[in-house]
Amino acid sequence: MDPIVGLDIGTTKTCAVIGCLNDNNQVEIIGVGVCPSNGMKNGVIINIDNTAASIEKAIEDAEMMAGCEVTSALVGISGSHIKGENSKGVVAIANRNRIISHLEVKRVIEAAQAVVIPVDREILHVLSREFTVDDQSGIKDPIGMTGVRLEAEVHIVTGAITNMQNIIKSVEKAGYHFQDMVFNPIASAEAVVSQDEKELGVALVDIGGGTTDIVIYLEGGACYSSVLSLGGIHVTNDISIGLRTPFESAEMIKNKYGCAVLDLVDASEMMEVPSVGGRPPRRLFRQELTQIIEPRVAEMMEMIDHELIKSGKKGMLAAGIVVTGGGSMLDGCVEAAERVMNLPVRIGLPKDLAGLKDRVATPQFSNGVGLLKYGIRIKTFKGGKSAMKQRGPGVVNRIRKWINDYL
Repeated sequence: MDPIVGLDIGTTKTCAVIGCLNDNNQVEIIGVGVCPSNGMKNGVIINIDNTAASIEKAIEDAEMMAGCEVTSALVGISGSHIKGENSKGVVAIANRNRIISHLEVKRVIEAAQAVVIPVDREILHVLSREFTVDDQSGIKDPIGMTGVRLEAEVHIVTGAITNMQNIIKSVEKAGYHFQDMVFNPIASAEAVVSQDEKELGVALVDIGGGTTDIVIYLEGGACYSSVLSLGGIHVTNDISIGLRTPFESAEMIKNKYGCAVLDLVDASEMMEVPSVGGRPPRRLFRQELTQIIEPRVAEMMEMIDHELIKSGKKGMLAAGIVVTGGGSMLDGCVEAAERVMNLPVRIGLPKDLAGLKDRVATPQFSNGVGLLKYGIRIKTFKGGKSAMKQRGPGVVNRIRKWINDYL
């Protein structure tokens, strides 16, 4: 199988992960590239040239590590413009034997996605949750069954066409072909959430630089998704203002000394804080930093908890919450989340990998690795032929997208 690129274009960094399926049927990581990003804000492109430059640098670094060249990439997308909704569709089984085939499944999915979508939006995903054949519900794969009535429950994810087109333009301006687009938490779930957790009920929370993405799985299928315009960069801003230090220094201090829970910090621990305007650096207690971080993280967790309550599914999350993304690397993140949400929480790390797996064994690579796994899964199903085409607004592309998601 030819190498596939998972491209995570974030608010603070652009990450490219190159990999393929090896002879042992494992996803093998062969190249990783990371470049600072300054063309994005809250998951939306604000400067195409800067975004293209970071894409080009990240992929080139990954190519150099992999020792091969790539021509296209599978891209993640986020932002407050992303919306999710559930829908149902029903069709009659019209063939002579009343046996459900791929054709009937395709028809019922198309019926389920026949919802009113504004002209400035496009369907990203149509994710099947379960099927009902006659009066029998909870069916995952109805193909081959006999019945007279087939019903499908799906979760539809849509995004603003202009934002998606800007991502496509940035990738092409960097010199690469655009393959397909995947909602970030759907991709991250491929890397860090097990099928058992999806069956039991789990919420994946991907805390990025400028956004926090949420997707809830019940009985194996996605049933709720949301994006919050709040992420790790907001914590860094608070530190920069509170400690009167440059933004770059605040980011370094957060990564090295940051903690989200005051009780976890030694009261005697000190740190050095750079000053602005040529003033000498200062030595402060680490607890002073935590007193700035703790309220902001608590606010983020309360907003996430509000989304879980809003979904109506919080009480069904038997597997709890999986937190991933660069923002989850802050010490005390799990404890802060458990205090607010009163559910078991764990950090999601990319798993079931071969090759350079140690290079991506942190939450900040969950999306890049997930995009890679998503692409490999689709390509493998299609028998080694690329199932990802250049896309744009239109019904044909929406149907193609459903085929990729369902199969």
